[in-house]
Amino acid sequence: MKVTEVTKWIEEFAAPQLQESYDNAGLLLGEPDTEVKAVLVTIDITEAVVDEAIAYRCNLIISHHPLIFKGLKRITGKNEQERCVIKCIRHHISVYAAHTNIDNVKNGVSGRMADLLELTNTKVLRPVENVLLKLVTYVPKLHAYRVRESLFNAGAGQIGNYDSCSFNVEGTGTFKAGPETNPFVGKAGELHSELEIRIEVVLPVYLKNRIQAELLNNHPYEEPAYDFFELKNDWSEAGAGIVGQLPSEVDETEFLLKLKDLFNLKYLRHTELSGRKIRKVALCGGSGSFLLNDAMAAGADVYISGDFKYHEFFDAENKILIADIGHFESEQFTKHIFYEIITKKMPKFAVRISEIKTNPINYL
Repeated sequence: MKVTEVTKWIEEFAAPQLQESYDNAGLLLGEPDTEVKAVLVTIDITEAVVDEAIAYRCNLIISHHPLIFKGLKRITGKNEQERCVIKCIRHHISVYAAHTNIDNVKNGVSGRMADLLELTNTKVLRPVENVLLKLVTYVPKLHAYRVRESLFNAGAGQIGNYDSCSFNVEGTGTFKAGPETNPFVGKAGELHSELEIRIEVVLPVYLKNRIQAELLNNHPYEEPAYDFFELKNDWSEAGAGIVGQLPSEVDETEFLLKLKDLFNLKYLRHTELSGRKIRKVALCGGSGSFLLNDAMAAGADVYISGDFKYHEFFDAENKILIADIGHFESEQFTKHIFYEIITKKMPKFAVRISEIKTNPINYL
């Protein structure tokens, strides 16, 4: 098993194209064709985590937070980040990160938080924009079903909770084949008319190459006609945060105590209690204060995230309960997502969940 094969499984779950522009997800150290002996999954990479990988002979570390986030101008070992890079290179350990791309998939970091709270009717709180394409192609009527199915199997035609979505209309196509062609229908040098189906399907931009390949492999024409159009629609299947409903409403204090228990919290920062009932919950793993207005617009009773600054608590204006559970605490289960992705693909593959406590924040 090579590094590129293992990381492909992660990328099938959370496409790299979904990472934010400031991010640095992907393979950060090592060569894609290196044979993988064992994998260590973690939230952060510290020297202790690298030592753990060495001890258990794991030559691939998959982390949530990138080891290399901003540009490194020197690697001299003057800080922990540089020492980790040096030690990984010295021991031939590859390093891969899935950061905001796994934040931005519905069943990613925030989705795992929602599952823990048993939320139902979940939706992405702030869907991503400008990541959808529409494919339009023209297929002889008798071959339209096969081409459509190949596009669906490649991932096209997904709209919300519906799949195999397409628009189809009959029309007549015309063409004249050149002298060096071998036309599927018609004859070279003669104008031919063919009853065709115009097929339209929507797809995420990161699946373009795969779907284009399937179209060309399954279309009967030598030179199929097709177009990709950029769409301005939001894509409800990816984006930041999740909003959903609890099975039943609970009072604020009961909800916060449950939150402390589920996320193993020592402390929980929150805005003033007002006696409201909690039913609709918005949340975001990591630093999510930027989504507070989205949570209020969605009608949430509470918004759960981490890293709220002092003045940002005032922004709730008693319209919503803010529950700041901490950055690490909200993302702590991400390494279990990595573990499940890999073991689902290869049940007997050597994968370890790091036992090192990497949260840099401690409490008295």
